[in-house]
Amino acid sequence: MSNSVRAHSAAANQRRVAFATIVGTTVEWYDFFIYATAAGLVFAQLFFEPAGSQIGLLLSFASVGISFLFRPLGAFLAGHYGDKIGRRAMLVLTLLLMGGATTLIGVLPTYETAGVMAPVLLLLLRIVQGISAGGEWGGAVLMAVEHAPKDRRGRAGSFPQLGVPLGMLLASGITALMTGVISPGDAFLEWGWRAPFLLSFVLIIVGYIVRRTVDESPVFQEIAEKKQQAKVPVVELFKKHWLLVILAALVFAGNNAAGYMATGGFIPSYATSDAVGLERTDVLLAITFAAAMWFVFTALAGVLSDKIGRKKTYLIGFSAQLLAVFPLFWLINTGSLGMLYLALGLFTVGLGLGYGPQAAWYSEIFPASVRFSGVSISYALGAILGGAFAPTIAAALVQATGGSTAVSVYLFIMTAVSIAAVLILRDRPGIDLSINNQAEQEVGATIFDSRRAAPFEAPVKADA
Repeated sequence: MSNSVRAHSAAANQRRVAFATIVGTTVEWYDFFIYATAAGLVFAQLFFEPAGSQIGLLLSFASVGISFLFRPLGAFLAGHYGDKIGRRAMLVLTLLLMGGATTLIGVLPTYETAGVMAPVLLLLLRIVQGISAGGEWGGAVLMAVEHAPKDRRGRAGSFPQLGVPLGMLLASGITALMTGVISPGDAFLEWGWRAPFLLSFVLIIVGYIVRRTVDESPVFQEIAEKKQQAKVPVVELFKKHWLLVILAALVFAGNNAAGYMATGGFIPSYATSDAVGLERTDVLLAITFAAAMWFVFTALAGVLSDKIGRKKTYLIGFSAQLLAVFPLFWLINTGSLGMLYLALGLFTVGLGLGYGPQAAWYSEIFPASVRFSGVSISYALGAILGGAFAPTIAAALVQATGGSTAVSVYLFIMTAVSIAAVLILRDRPGIDLSINNQAEQEVGATIFDSRRAAPFEAPVKADA
């Protein structure tokens, strides 16, 4: 095969991988965000009504957060089997799990018809969503990054990241269509909220077909051929690289806490409350705009991180986020729809720049034999520390203080913690990700680790 044909084939495969990862993660996160959107708008009335409006809203947001507690379980399971049997199989399985749970939520009875069984079933399906989300991300990013040339990993790794704002855009856009056109007013509460969940069945078929066409990661193929899978990857990960897991989780925590102000349903709920007084459909359209902006800055961050490094891109993003956390609510509190758009637009600058480089950086700091476990578990723990109960905490802070300043302080602290973690990790763009380079991957990922891999020495042949 000529070099030109080989290069064309490799480029075509990379495009196919990029398309598969972005489609799959978009479907997964559409499912995840549809729940969060409904939790902020109607679940308090439909499933938690006996608790009263304020406690019902807290319980509704808590049901968003409970799934995060099960994301590490999904990350452990997918990481273990992803490091042993491959990335692609886990991607297909997590997609089917998420889609099945989401579709079933769309046919659940409400408290009015099923009593306490309704919220119990809702929480069980939300837990399944959490397990699926915990296993999804690691497989998607490794498929993207491990297929990519070393000088384009940031760009390639941003494709699965783009599925998150796209999923949010799709979820908020379809919900806005339901509330504003197809089932406005009481009709949305009665039946319209179910349609976005049922749509997941169609999307899951599309995602499944696309993901089945993708080749397995070349790094895992190499690991499998050489039979170098770790026996128990999670044990090896925490025995040798526990500090990396903690730092990587803290890097994500600040970004995730900020992201779940919007994606976790708090801002839609807060902006439509009596405190601000905006219309439901108007707010959903503003969230859709924010998702589009988040998409743009996430894509930009992937490209930028290939040029200036992951660490510098993160620091720029988190600095922008620090500057935005107080103006975010100052602008929303004006009650002006234009100011809501401005607030969310400013907020998504830091949100995207602090999210785009994550896939590439996570992949470059963990060794090949435990990489799926490392990136998945770090992501899941970061989601718990950051986004799991961010909407619940924000709602509780507003109820306790009567204002939004405490929410901004909370976001400021979370962002500052992430900046500290970023400063401790080393940038390693271009490091060889293959199993043959495991020795170099094992050391030097933090500023406290000055070790270097021992040079390779060819074995000495015995005299004949």
